[in-house]
Amino acid sequence: MSYRAPVSEYQFLLQDILGYQQITATDRFAEADSDVASAILTEAGKMCDEVLGPLQRNGDLEPARLENGVLRTSSGFGDGYKAIASGGWVGMSADPEYGGMGLPMSLTTAVNEMMSGACLSLQLAPLMSQGQIEALEHHASDAMKDVYLPKLISGEWTGTMNLTEPQAGSDVGALSSKAEPNGDGTYAVSGQKIYISWGDNDFAENVCHLVLARLPDGVAGTKGISLFLVPKYIPDENGNPGKANDLKVVSLEHKMGLHGSPTCVMQYDGATGWLVGKEHGGMAAMFTMMNNARLGVGGQGVGVAEGAYQHALTYALDRKQGKTPVEGGTGTIVDHADVRRMLMEMKADVYASRAIMLACAGAIDMGTATGEAEWKTRAAFLTPIAKAFGTETGIRVAEQGVQVHGGMGFIEETGAAQFYRDVRVTAIYEGTNGIQAMDLVARKMMDGGEMAHRLIDEIEEQAERARPTHPNMAEAVWQACETLREATEWLVEADMQDRFAGAVPYLMAFARVLGGHYHLAAALADKGGAREKLARFYIKRMLPQHAAYLVHAQEGAAGAFALTAEELAG
Repeated sequence: MSYRAPVSEYQFLLQDILGYQQITATDRFAEADSDVASAILTEAGKMCDEVLGPLQRNGDLEPARLENGVLRTSSGFGDGYKAIASGGWVGMSADPEYGGMGLPMSLTTAVNEMMSGACLSLQLAPLMSQGQIEALEHHASDAMKDVYLPKLISGEWTGTMNLTEPQAGSDVGALSSKAEPNGDGTYAVSGQKIYISWGDNDFAENVCHLVLARLPDGVAGTKGISLFLVPKYIPDENGNPGKANDLKVVSLEHKMGLHGSPTCVMQYDGATGWLVGKEHGGMAAMFTMMNNARLGVGGQGVGVAEGAYQHALTYALDRKQGKTPVEGGTGTIVDHADVRRMLMEMKADVYASRAIMLACAGAIDMGTATGEAEWKTRAAFLTPIAKAFGTETGIRVAEQGVQVHGGMGFIEETGAAQFYRDVRVTAIYEGTNGIQAMDLVARKMMDGGEMAHRLIDEIEEQAERARPTHPNMAEAVWQACETLREATEWLVEADMQDRFAGAVPYLMAFARVLGGHYHLAAALADKGGAREKLARFYIKRMLPQHAAYLVHAQEGAAGAFALTAEELAG
């Protein structure tokens, strides 16, 4: 299974579409100029092509396993992780004071996506560490930072997040894990956590768990939850792994996909932990990690979409079947109109979702560099869209990849089905896509829709600038914006239940319009080129889907509850 990292596509998006120069014009990121960015993307792409890509099938065919309580990872994963760690890819955006590169999140996002396309199961390990690094940077004590951050950033140690319990899924406030003060500044953490990605491995010296638990005086619900750092091995006086902590991997989940990524059931029996942040402030600290991870998971969806597209295209360019009426064509199924439609849809959505993801990362960078509330609000607004649309794109493109293969896509040996099985969970973890959509129409609309309207205004302004050279495409994007504006106005006036009933279609419509915006920008930057042709395909054939989404979004909740629970079962 071959993979080619889309380095040139990232260079085009950053430099010609998303204004990376604005990021490097700040003092914070001045050293990460275009030449540096290009070199980083090229080097990371080489690692993905040569080291990680060949491990993709290993993870699926030789899953991680638990042998007498010892976790064994898939063949080659140890060497693959070492390549990630030694290249500095774990700590790309981390604080240089502790060994990080201090690079823009835009570059970290690009590299993470390329790693996801090459081997998603393995990429999950550094992604979890990156989230933990950010949480510790913002909330840990200086003493804790000194011990843990250098090791996590170097990749010598890995990190996880422990939220979910058997009785408490998305309702984190229902957790039962507890933490008792030991009287020496540490806590005895007890409880069971499930769905812990990379809860253990056999290639890092230590595994550091961020665990949500309740102190004895913690109130019910999320307001009574605290966050604790619980290492597999307790660091000694020199900061090296010491005695084993009172925790263990009970079992590994048997999953639909991502077989190379060990998803663990973790048991804590009075394990020694340290408080991260304030007492009862666990959710605020954990959300730092989760927001980082939500953008990262969106990138996972885009990465798998890229891998699935490349896999399907390679097959379509080789497979001969039936008469191909295209004069001067290849003589393979790529010349069949329906196969070409699928490939064009796949490629167009990969571009759209990647652009949205990078726009979100760029807003994070500008917020970090300038401290301006406008950028931070933009990043917050784009995060649920980037996560949900990126993962939906991954699922949709991977499914179409199976279809391009025809019957061979249903045969595991071709590898087409693995992309779908691996990516399917991305719409579920780090907050389901329904939760992302509800966050968008609720918390992110607390400003009365102001940020949504500012984005819509920007899209219309570009459409106006495009009218002289691309009148038809510009008009289509402009009209889509007006429809989206009307729906947004309806939404902010609706009650919350009506908002929630239409949240997912509203998010998908917003993503469709943003996709049209970035495709139009590509057409302006690449007049007469392949990107202009792809933009025309997206804007004429795929952008119109936004209208149907918005009709659905504005129907309210009544229709969704028209059938009683008994009638649903009837």
